[in-house]
Amino acid sequence: MTTFETEEERRIQKKAIEVFVNTFGGTYQKLDASDVDYKIFDKNKNLIAYAEISGRVRTIRNAYPLPISAKKLVKLIDKRLAPVIIWSCEDGIIYGKADKLVGDIKFDGDEMMVYYDKQRSFKYIRFV
Repeated sequence: MTTFETEEERRIQKKAIEVFVNTFGGTYQKLDASDVDYKIFDKNKNLIAYAEISGRVRTIRNAYPLPISAKKLVKLIDKRLAPVIIWSCEDGIIYGKADKLVGDIKFDGDEMMVYYDKQRSFKYIRFV
């Protein structure tokens, strides 16, 4: 199943990925729509991670539980290199390494979703 991103979703993703990579001076590359969202590179252009970004129309404070499609999560983890999940909220981003997070799996309609409650492994960056 291929999903197509709207212009607004692409704008939200771009803002989130730029804030994320700017924290360590890295760069990113957008991947195909059927793949995970981004490749992440360090300042020396070495591939260091893959990232999936999920938009959250809430503030960081009210964002929990954080959802992500189980299909997208599996695809991200299958990359086998530092899988990072980034939730883009109205006032900043929440991110964490997928292999360090603990979540609950539930069906939401026809799709299996993973929900994450607040935990120590999450990091936060506010938009300026």
